[in-house]
Amino acid sequence: MEAYFDNAATTKVLPQVKDLMVKIMEEDFGNPSSLHMKGVDAEKYVRQGRETLARLWKVDKSEIIFTSGGTESNNMAIIGAARAHEKEGHRVITSAVEHASVANPFKYLEEQGFDVVRIGVDERGIVKLDELEAALNDDTILVSIMYVNNEVGAVMPVKDIADMVHDICPKAVFHVDAIQAFGKFHLYPKRMGIDLMSVSGHKIHGPKGSGALFVKRGTRIVPIILGGGQQQGYRSGTENVPAIAGMCLAAEIADKEMDERCAHMKALKDRLISGLTELEGVYSNSGEACHIASISFTGVRSEIMLHTLENSGIYVSSGSACSSNKTQNKNLSSTLHAMGLSPERLESTLRFSFAYDNTEEQVDYAINVIKKELPVLRKYVRK
Repeated sequence: MEAYFDNAATTKVLPQVKDLMVKIMEEDFGNPSSLHMKGVDAEKYVRQGRETLARLWKVDKSEIIFTSGGTESNNMAIIGAARAHEKEGHRVITSAVEHASVANPFKYLEEQGFDVVRIGVDERGIVKLDELEAALNDDTILVSIMYVNNEVGAVMPVKDIADMVHDICPKAVFHVDAIQAFGKFHLYPKRMGIDLMSVSGHKIHGPKGSGALFVKRGTRIVPIILGGGQQQGYRSGTENVPAIAGMCLAAEIADKEMDERCAHMKALKDRLISGLTELEGVYSNSGEACHIASISFTGVRSEIMLHTLENSGIYVSSGSACSSNKTQNKNLSSTLHAMGLSPERLESTLRFSFAYDNTEEQVDYAINVIKKELPVLRKYVRK
């Protein structure tokens, strides 16, 4: 049996999304900026995709910018907003548990002379609001807090944060990385007080290389990609029509099936946690998001458990996929460290993340494999 439990890293593209993208690449392949009918036909998909997201998010279509993915959306929002407002102040605020595509732009801003404040989290991975309140001042121009943490699934009180930011610092821009919330929560950025919001298509069964940024009307950002002036000058470059159409179709399907999908994923998550935490030395670090379970298997390093499961056709992650590369320590999780986990749990944690097509049989298979392998691995480590 194969059990793919790494859906927070990427998801399998839906068949209808693939079919639409193939049609566009084979038939409607024109440049959307061209004036002839091939260009008009291609531009129609971009326009319809923008209208779809605007309808789902209850915003104006002019407030949607298409990007190459979540990383570009986050960079555009954070660096673009900071540069646009740097004459008004230099304090920029984020949390200690952000994805690398947010954390590293803030490191860049710090190197450029901005005053970067990183807010801590409690043992559940949720931002400390009192610490945020104390950090807000007249010099604050940008606050960026994620909606759902990608490693443990902690859900941040986004509306409360937005209210606090706008009450104390009316001039500050509030950005939300909603990449792990996309398709799992109804996103209404204007109602929630969000000025900038990033999403990614390949987390919701759309294609890789697709993303979007909501830019509330009146919010100033400096473009970081310059060229032909596409998308109101915010993001130059020929639009990736197949990816845009595929992502927006996946978003529409995810919205229609959201309640059913989330209930299913939550049931699988609870089943997995219940079955594993019965074992000695196994702990859950999981937040409230329906699709992410963070589990520590003390006594066994995460990479060893990951590859042991892989040998049985079970695919999981030892943390954020974007942080798991040869130039970084896979075990050094800023999220788990900020939550105050012990070193033993820090180095033994795996992330299981679910999608609509995972099954109870796959969960039970994973539980049984772990029950069999964990004692053996611990015995081997002790030797």
